[in-house]
Amino acid sequence: MSDSTAAAAAIDRSARFATAVRSRVAEVVVGQDEVVERLLVALFTGGHLLLEGVPGLAKTLLVSVLAKSIDLDSKRVQFTVDLLPSDITGSEILDPRSGEFHVVKGPAFTNLLLADEINRAAPKVQSALLEAMQERKVTIGSETLPLPAPFLVVATQNPIEQSGTFELPEAQLDRFMLCHRLTYPTRDEEREVLARNARLGVKRLAKGAVVRSEFDVLAHEPVGTIDDLVAAMETVQEVFVSEAFTDHCLELVTRTREHPALDLGASPRAGIALVKAARARALIQGRHYVTPEDLFALAGDVLLHRIRLSYEALADGVTKEQVLREVLRPPGATLPVASRQGRPHA
Repeated sequence: MSDSTAAAAAIDRSARFATAVRSRVAEVVVGQDEVVERLLVALFTGGHLLLEGVPGLAKTLLVSVLAKSIDLDSKRVQFTVDLLPSDITGSEILDPRSGEFHVVKGPAFTNLLLADEINRAAPKVQSALLEAMQERKVTIGSETLPLPAPFLVVATQNPIEQSGTFELPEAQLDRFMLCHRLTYPTRDEEREVLARNARLGVKRLAKGAVVRSEFDVLAHEPVGTIDDLVAAMETVQEVFVSEAFTDHCLELVTRTREHPALDLGASPRAGIALVKAARARALIQGRHYVTPEDLFALAGDVLLHRIRLSYEALADGVTKEQVLREVLRPPGATLPVASRQGRPHA
């Protein structure tokens, strides 16, 4: 078998694996297909994903279904205002019999860590994840311990304007490869959600019973293993990225740094994330090469959480989405008033 034939076969296997995972998730979660794609992009590239949306949009359910679909070791941490860094990474405990300290590992030692409502914890706790997300290791006392491989953080957060939340610092936001914003389901999708929930019924427990929830229908056998995931991660590296595509990513990132409405442009991590995510998206769709469509589809999730508007732009009502549309314009296109004067075109 030639190298090209073997590569095509590997891409086909990984694409089928991705399709099987998406189908399994769809058995429990209605709609949200784009979110599932972003979850798979993060898994296939070893990146981290931030899901943003109001409560009740199935963010936690999505991650739980994904973990069970691929037979991953997963743990969930509910972030609250009184959470401590050691509640995530672990701590040293004194053994009274020996008089020595020994390490007790925290929930960070897993394949998939769900940081639920991450912006409800104080910044000190949020920063406890920085070393784990970037270096895949955790320092507890005097010991530095490697995290399991693969390791992925999927965090959820409610919009900042809701009470009881803390804005994530830029250093931590930059470590999330993607930030996907969930919206309300369509009317037909929500009708299906209600119909499925009405059919869940009751589950007997000992002498009593509880009303079943969507989490009670996750007992299926996984459609894939960690070996399948590792194979997909290796295959992503074989997806072809042209020099022109790389130049487009570089140009896009550079434009954010030069835009007059922005105080903070995208970091070099943004360009890396664009290329990695585009390769994974191409693989999920069964292609062995990236296209401009991948760049346009992923630009918002890669860039919007990495840029910061100036005070003048905020006062003028400029939004990050407007800026993104401008930096995505072809070279030579006439920019709207928002770019030139900091005020959106009426």
